[in-house]
Amino acid sequence: MRIEHIAMYVNDLEAAREFFVKYLNGTSNDGYRNPNTGFRSYFISFEDGARLELMNKPVMEDPEKTLNRTGYAHIAFSVGSKEAVDELTACLKQDGYTVVSGPRTTGDGYYESCIITIEGNQIEITI
Repeated sequence: MRIEHIAMYVNDLEAAREFFVKYLNGTSNDGYRNPNTGFRSYFISFEDGARLELMNKPVMEDPEKTLNRTGYAHIAFSVGSKEAVDELTACLKQDGYTVVSGPRTTGDGYYESCIITIEGNQIEITI
């Protein structure tokens, strides 16, 4: 068994799509739109086969996203090396994203950084 894809609702579908393509080398499909409901989505595919579905619909709740909440905490992306973690973290910071932690080696041995990215959601960058 494997996870087929992960999905997340976003307010700005185009900005979210651009983020995952630009910074994490995702490839986007052409998108889907349901003309009856206004639902729209893109599937972003990554080189190892993982997929992320970005979704939007006309009416959504958007509660504050604190770091210490229940539910999904972050999506982790492996970039292959410490140098790549450092470079991507520096790039994201330079482009205005908030670095919450790292880059650092955690107590359980991961080399990672955590960044607040799309609409307050956290992304982990790791080896």
